[in-house]
Amino acid sequence: MSSKNIITVLEDGPLQLEGDFHIYDTIGQLVEHEEQAMLCRCGASKIKPLCDGSHETVGFKDCCQIDSRHDESPEVHTTLVVSCRPNGMLVAKGPMTIMGPDGHSKAVRNKAALCRCGESRNKPFCDVSHKKVGFVDDALGSETETDVL
Repeated sequence: MSSKNIITVLEDGPLQLEGDFHIYDTIGQLVEHEEQAMLCRCGASKIKPLCDGSHETVGFKDCCQIDSRHDESPEVHTTLVVSCRPNGMLVAKGPMTIMGPDGHSKAVRNKAALCRCGESRNKPFCDVSHKKVGFVDDALGSETETDVL
């Protein structure tokens, strides 16, 4: 059984979300609740966590392959909740299928930490590179990441 919540990694671009999801900013306010959204993964958007096309301006490059070795059986509930960690990762909780840009590689998960600073060596997943590069996501500025996955 696959999830109706799809996160597609667009080559050299954002994460495209489709399905039943809610996106929350770093202070817990609902940012988006539509059937489709684009999330920044280059770290340069001026409207984080949403994409504003900055990946084209900054020359963001990534054509990842999704590793399915850790696939899970999707949970019963259908809503995917995506939360932004202050100056850190996106945490996605709920049933989801993460599709690679090639359209063939995919992973089925119930929880994922996704990179939004653009520096992870394990894109689209977070490897905490945001801490090394001093990623700042919004007006919270120098606050540090307080929650962990």
